[in-house]
Amino acid sequence: MIVPKKSLGQNFLRDENVARNIVEALSPRKDDLLLEIGAGTGSLTNHLIGRSDHFLVVEIDSRAVEALRERFGKTLEILQQDVLELDPRLLSGKYGKRVRVAGNIPYYITSDILFWLVDNRASFEDAVLMMQADVARRLVARNRTKDYGILSVVTQCYTEPEILFRVSRNSFYPVPNVDSAVVRLRIRQSVPEHDEKLFRSVVRGTFGKRRKTLYNGLRFMGFTAEDLGSIGLDLKRRPEELKVEDFLDLTRRLNDQASARAVPQRTQRRHTRPTERI
Repeated sequence: MIVPKKSLGQNFLRDENVARNIVEALSPRKDDLLLEIGAGTGSLTNHLIGRSDHFLVVEIDSRAVEALRERFGKTLEILQQDVLELDPRLLSGKYGKRVRVAGNIPYYITSDILFWLVDNRASFEDAVLMMQADVARRLVARNRTKDYGILSVVTQCYTEPEILFRVSRNSFYPVPNVDSAVVRLRIRQSVPEHDEKLFRSVVRGTFGKRRKTLYNGLRFMGFTAEDLGSIGLDLKRRPEELKVEDFLDLTRRLNDQASARAVPQRTQRRHTRPTERI
């Protein structure tokens, strides 16, 4: 019996019905390339193994890796590493197909894993993930609601998030302080053309000043009054009022404005845009 490590955010799933429901929601195909994140003691692994000819798990805990090898033997390919350091392009390139993901992901790195999926979305087809319920609500939140924020806008821009079902905290050992939910993320195959770095900076920068208007948030980011006065949008609104397509439109207008102001001489500097990663 593995004693869960708090430092790794381990809450092992012990409800077999939940594990079966996750796998059925994913609906693995025989020729899929499947990746399970955080296999732990193998509750979900047990229902995934044999469903595809190409199934791998990534697990950082050496104790869990040893237990998985004892339980499943050489039939299971295990990557012992931090999932955030895994380059999915290597997997996708090796097998010639996009990766499908399943997992009961650690609460403390949920956002990091979600942005890892978004950053590497060309290598993924979809994901069915269990996470804390409050984060799940943020993924699907609509504008003008309290749950709507950076995670909502970025996730909805690049994926189609859907809450599939709720999971009681009593389904885990040890019992966490919150309930969970299983979410499906389908990677969007087509996203309107935009400057992705600028888009994320605008979303992050304006929500970072959530109580301020878009105008004040963008001014704080370094955009000038001249920049903002000529883009043709109502900047008296607050960020939570904008839909995803509104943020994309704002990004395009800011980008066009910066391009219009650029002077071809080498001695003239272009307007600098923030490019922080969320």
